[in-house]
Amino acid sequence: MPKTYIQKNEISGRAVIADGMTKEERKVILASSFGALMEWYDFYIYAALAVYFGALFFPKGNETAAFLASLATFGAGFLIRPVGALVFGRLGDIVGRKYTFLITIVLMGVATVGVGLLPTYSQIGIAATILLVGLRLLQGFALGGEVGGAVTYVAEHSPIHKRGLYTSSLQTTATLGLLLSLLVVYILKSNINEADFRSWGWRIPFVVSLVMLVISVYIRTKLHESPTFLRMKAQGGTSKAPISESFLKWDNLKYVLLLFCISSGLGAIFGTGHFYSMFFLNKTLKMPLEQVHFLIGMALITVAPLYLFFGWLSDRIGRKWIMLSACLLTALTVQPIFRALTHYANPALEQFLEYKAVDVFADDCHFNLFSKPDTSCDQVRAFLTESGVSYQLFPAKVSGEVLLTVGGQEIQGTAPEKIKAALKSAGWPESIDQTQVNKPMIFILLLILVLYLAMVYGPMAAFMVELFPMRVRYTSLSLPFHLGAGWIGGMLSFVVSAMNVAHGDIYYGLWYPVWVAGGALLVGLLFMPETKGRSLDF
Repeated sequence: MPKTYIQKNEISGRAVIADGMTKEERKVILASSFGALMEWYDFYIYAALAVYFGALFFPKGNETAAFLASLATFGAGFLIRPVGALVFGRLGDIVGRKYTFLITIVLMGVATVGVGLLPTYSQIGIAATILLVGLRLLQGFALGGEVGGAVTYVAEHSPIHKRGLYTSSLQTTATLGLLLSLLVVYILKSNINEADFRSWGWRIPFVVSLVMLVISVYIRTKLHESPTFLRMKAQGGTSKAPISESFLKWDNLKYVLLLFCISSGLGAIFGTGHFYSMFFLNKTLKMPLEQVHFLIGMALITVAPLYLFFGWLSDRIGRKWIMLSACLLTALTVQPIFRALTHYANPALEQFLEYKAVDVFADDCHFNLFSKPDTSCDQVRAFLTESGVSYQLFPAKVSGEVLLTVGGQEIQGTAPEKIKAALKSAGWPESIDQTQVNKPMIFILLLILVLYLAMVYGPMAAFMVELFPMRVRYTSLSLPFHLGAGWIGGMLSFVVSAMNVAHGDIYYGLWYPVWVAGGALLVGLLFMPETKGRSLDF
């Protein structure tokens, strides 16, 4: 027979049977999860459409620079998240959990609908770029308060022996939010021609989030405050200065630093599996975006229940070793997995990169992220990167002249058509050959990448909440989580792409998530405590 015990309801004082999930617990999880799903959908719909935003909101002239700029704008939403974490974390520790994340969901919804209504660069020029960045910053600011508030709220409603399972339901919302954004885009692109989608169809996924916003706000207004917070407030135990208590006292700061390191590993796994894998398949390997979205979507659907499984498992064997195992596997397999993606998605490109060396001999080479390449060297490198071609850079043989060699064949000048003709004659595939695409193997590789995230992210919410005392819990966990997961994960696609361009190697940037995950593993082995079973009333 299942174990049954009696616990007191902190809100009403009535006893409830707690062998299963109570009505209040179900309502808390449903309301928090739906709201979090809506916020992640809002945040990720930009990622699903990032390949369009370079042309819509940035100056024309260099596709690589425009694409990197669109990635940087996506990452900007992550960069502002720590500011939201501080503002809303402090508010949540002083005023309460419920009202704080009610504010965050309204801000997120308004910003998302605003993106869908924005004029483009061709209509109002640089003002469109500025407004887009501003709305992305507002989204990130709101999300900075949402995550810490939601996990704290749910954990403080959860029985101690099911805390990992209950909070892992929140963790599924990040994946489901991304999945929903991909599904919406996939349905729209299946029913709207490409020209109309680029013209106005891309706006629909942003505007329809208004419906989700109204539902989420209504549900959250019906929730009670966290019983742990109410009890602490009644006893006069709330903090008057949660920021200084969190970050200026070593007893708490050491756990803040630890969480930052572990969250950075999570961010590396998150950014690699959820975002860069899509950009790599589409931009580098030339797979149609619809195919990429379908395959990553199927992987996300398959893995979604495993967030709950690893949350449940962490209630039995602990959080630490499940999370660190994901970091270890990521560090060991990211490079082989992406090389395998090339093998199974575009074997002709793999063969070209292996047997046809491309060398660039030039001076006056610069790395321009957001502007049109000025020098001949920069123009050649931008074209090669856009074509998914790795290359080596050497000093010019003749000062002031650019020389390109492809498989020993010399090409003078920087005309794209001339370079493209030389690449094609050497066996470079200008487009993907669908008869050579091994979709089952690509699906398995993507599945492995998102499985790693389920392993670390499923137990993460419970681990974070259990790490800090209740009077500064919201503030203490929010900032390091968003610095680590937000900055590392959000900017990962941009950093990896930039490293690839700088080094002329389509795989070089993937050492970045390897280093980050490896660093998180080392710190975790040395300093990470096991938190399973801790009381949240300390």
